[in-house]
Amino acid sequence: MNPVIEANSLRRLFNEKVAVAGISFQVQPGEIFGLLGPNGAGKTTTIRLLTGQIDPSAGSAVVAGCDVVKDRPKLKERIGVVFEDQNLYERLSARDNLRFNCWLYNLPEKRADDVLDLVRLRERAKDPVRTFSNGMKQRLMVARALLHHPPVLFLDEPTRGLDPISARDIRAVIDQLRSGGTTILLTTHLLEEADQLCQRIAFLVDGRIVANDTPQQLKLSHGKRSMVLTLADPGDASRLTEISLGMDDPRDQARLSQYMAQGNVRSVHSQEATLEEVFIEIAGIRPA
Repeated sequence: MNPVIEANSLRRLFNEKVAVAGISFQVQPGEIFGLLGPNGAGKTTTIRLLTGQIDPSAGSAVVAGCDVVKDRPKLKERIGVVFEDQNLYERLSARDNLRFNCWLYNLPEKRADDVLDLVRLRERAKDPVRTFSNGMKQRLMVARALLHHPPVLFLDEPTRGLDPISARDIRAVIDQLRSGGTTILLTTHLLEEADQLCQRIAFLVDGRIVANDTPQQLKLSHGKRSMVLTLADPGDASRLTEISLGMDDPRDQARLSQYMAQGNVRSVHSQEATLEEVFIEIAGIRPA
């Protein structure tokens, strides 16, 4: 199976500053691929390179069968892009925002209502965008990016600044698109969000990819795995204690055997490393 997105030694300099330092990765069809990292790590620059908005200083990339430099007109037909800035027409209705873009790209106006249904905004189609919440505006931007049925969607910090309910709605739309076969590359600094959505994750630090794997494999390969025991104490009280799953320390084995023999273990829960812990271990910094 050929990758839908393939970057090869992709590099970008701004004057003498290295923004993207020769990164390589692939995204498979129907996959959600997450680029994670702190502010200034090169995430947005990478999206701008892959969507043909800026030229690479070195290296190459192919997206949906298009060279991002040589095939830009064709590339624009095959991708949708949602950047963090909400550049909508506030005085127009949601439907008219989308109809205007249908006119620009010679698309049937019916597509406006189709994508409004997809992002669950059909009931607000006639309302001015200035009356929308940030979450609704973000869903409208996703709808606009989907007007031309792109097989690949780029999302730059899609839930940044949203309240938990609005963020949940955006994540639901993203997951629905993946289920429909859309390949998605998203950048985020929210590690829990990436863990929930992404089939594969790359950690980007100072323009370099320092790890690239599935969320589960990253958590298994790094960080400490443990189990948390709830123990019964005298007076019907309870307390928590943590034991390493690696069981490398003989004292952990002895403690577990003692607790089980005494019969005062009320509950046992496994506890794996979080992506935040993995990121801190790999990158040596705390994500922004």
